[in-house]
Amino acid sequence: QDNRISIWSVGDLGNVGLNGEYQGEPQLLCDIRHNGDVMDMQFLDQERIVVASSTGTVTVFRHHQNNQTLSANQRWEKAHYHVDQDTCCGGAACTGVICNNPEIVTVGEDGRINLFRADQKDAVRTIDNADSSTLHAVTFLRTTEILTVNSIGQLKIWDLRQQRNEPSQIFSLTGDRVPLHCVDRHPNQQHIVATGGQDGMLSIWDIRQGTMPVSLLNAHEAEMWEVHFHPSNPDHLFTCSEDGSLWHWDTSTDISEKPSFLHQGGRSTTYFSHNTINQSVISAWLSNDPTKDRMEITNLIPNQTLSVNSLDILGPCLVYGTDAEAIYVNRQLFA
Repeated sequence: QDNRISIWSVGDLGNVGLNGEYQGEPQLLCDIRHNGDVMDMQFLDQERIVVASSTGTVTVFRHHQNNQTLSANQRWEKAHYHVDQDTCCGGAACTGVICNNPEIVTVGEDGRINLFRADQKDAVRTIDNADSSTLHAVTFLRTTEILTVNSIGQLKIWDLRQQRNEPSQIFSLTGDRVPLHCVDRHPNQQHIVATGGQDGMLSIWDIRQGTMPVSLLNAHEAEMWEVHFHPSNPDHLFTCSEDGSLWHWDTSTDISEKPSFLHQGGRSTTYFSHNTINQSVISAWLSNDPTKDRMEITNLIPNQTLSVNSLDILGPCLVYGTDAEAIYVNRQLFA
């Protein structure tokens, strides 16, 4: 009933226990009330946070570091709505937000896509009927293109330079229209995209070819809520689920030990990347059978039973939140 946005300090790196658990209490620096459930949030810059609400409103909060307070800096009331913006209770949940300062893209249950710019009162662009189903998540593919996933198993690319309100490409899971809940793209190889959905499967897509995933990997036993490539070490991927697990997928096995990499039968999806000299020459994510010999999967919280709802990674740090109303920080991902 009473929701808040909170800023915490999790202290210095010195106090790490034997198994990577942070020693010492995280400090609550400040918090502020938030109207509706927090569906998603993202930093816009060092001091501004964009928050998506179940009421359909999108708010930018500013963190004032000199006196440790939060204030609402800007608000787009009912950016998402079912009937019309003026009805008192017509708001539709804003399900996802992604920032590329100064631009902010939001998606919602109303199938709408909004492009906002920080410090501009009105939306720069709205695609009203972008989708006939709920849009669950959004991410930037490039500065002018976004990717969305929806509740009927489709991944769509939208080119924001185009004035037409249709996606430039549509990809879909075959067969059962399993809702997709999360999406992330590979930080260096922008044609590689990962999604997760209601059946707990991890799908890897190559948006340069075909309209179906390159591989479907059995993952969780319930909904996958979040998927993230490690931003600076994208051979590592993290997924979390309603089933209480958080998986670390590691494809960084040394190629020199695995000659089988280069001799795959059937349609070869190997390719050479120009911009990542030191990384493995061939992306393991796109091989015909990514799990064979070369993917290590570790469940980082083996006996957790409650849903892991959200995660984020930076450097050696993994942060995740669960239905136990707790936030966990693991500082030794690559120990």
